[in-house]
Amino acid sequence: MNENEPAATGKGMYWTGVVLSVIPSLMLLMASVMSLSKSAQVLQGMAQFGYPENAITAIGAACLVSTVLYIIPRTAVLGAILLTGYLGGAVATHVRVEAEKFTFLMPVVFAALIWGGLFFRDARIRNLLPWSK
Repeated sequence: MNENEPAATGKGMYWTGVVLSVIPSLMLLMASVMSLSKSAQVLQGMAQFGYPENAITAIGAACLVSTVLYIIPRTAVLGAILLTGYLGGAVATHVRVEAEKFTFLMPVVFAALIWGGLFFRDARIRNLLPWSK
């Protein structure tokens, strides 16, 4: 198999990956739209975390672009990398403000779902990991 040629993925694995990918994608798309609309709830939450109002649009746009890149199969790996960074920032924010116990775990779970979905959807990702050979 050529390195530029997609590796085969079984139907069951592919659809498992799609389901795992849809869950965080829909949540992140919803978060993006809410951030870009600057709803009162978002403004209040971002102020609680110490982010200025003028940063909300950039944060929402970054989330939206990264999520769209993740949804498109050809750019899914780039989207997953960007979303991992985005969610890492969310973890850092929760830890920095000493948010409620274990609230920092939600972004970690989203990142695991993002990479888990990609793992099942694309055999090339499985081939990168040592236990997949």
